Amino acid sequence: MSRWRAVASRLSAAADSHLLPRAFSKVPSPPPQGLLTRTFSKAAAAATSHSPRATSSATADRPRPEVRLNSMFLSKPCSLALPPDSPLRAEDPHYEGIKRFMLTLLLFYSKQSKSIRGANAVYHRITSHVDKPDIYEVFQLEKTFKTTFSLLVLHMWLVLRRLKEEGKDGVKFGQYIYETYNHDVELRVSKAGVNLLLTKWMKELEKIFYGNIVKYDTAISPEARQDDLVNVIWRNVYADEGSETMDAAATPAVQALARYTRREATCLSLTDKDAMFSGNFKFTTVLPHVPSPSKQRR
Repeated sequence: MSRWRAVASRLSAAADSHLLPRAFSKVPSPPPQGLLTRTFSKAAAAATSHSPRATSSATADRPRPEVRLNSMFLSKPCSLALPPDSPLRAEDPHYEGIKRFMLTLLLFYSKQSKSIRGANAVYHRITSHVDKPDIYEVFQLEKTFKTTFSLLVLHMWLVLRRLKEEGKDGVKFGQYIYETYNHDVELRVSKAGVNLLLTKWMKELEKIFYGNIVKYDTAISPEARQDDLVNVIWRNVYADEGSETMDAAATPAVQALARYTRREATCLSLTDKDAMFSGNFKFTTVLPHVPSPSKQRR
């Protein structure tokens, strides 16, 4: 956790200037110790209170599902592949005639080009899932750079772990995804205003990324103890700087995220190779579905 101190000082100034892009644009004002610290009690209170998102005019009448952390993510794992008729599917454009001929000459249909497009689609699945407010609400996380980055790394690990099961092809494809991830993180950091010593800052994030990957691999290995993954998630995602003892109030949320992680890892293993290499899969929706009042009346 000590490496977060190196990034906190630079990001705090960026947060104050309101320059954080995309997923990092909604972080709250940093506390005295910097942007990357969090207090679980504050996050839990925010999750149970009426946030602006929950009380906006567009969602005021929409029923909110009841979140029961202790009973979530216990269902039988299943494939995450999108059905053939899903509107969310990413498909390569099908051209004919001279247009296809020209694109073929430009290597649009080469194996490398297809892999790059697939990697972009996979990374989009990851960021769209991590960017959703629901994941912070369910797991009672305050949205800071640290929590967003930590969830991004967690889902990158889930995908890369699954791709390793495909041998050399999976490892090579995973490298394309990592390059996409690395470029995206660099853009986010640069747009946040951290241009000075950007290379050094990115190296610190890279160390955190690989450190977390190793810890997750170890915590989910057959030799690991049942609580190892819970403890790793606490330290990587929830804990304040230097905090080793798990906050009792945080325990249900940490355990729920650990169950979600285990289930998602199994679900991805059940997802076929074509779906993984094309990005035609979707992570499990974390917020329980509630029918609209009109459907309930029917």
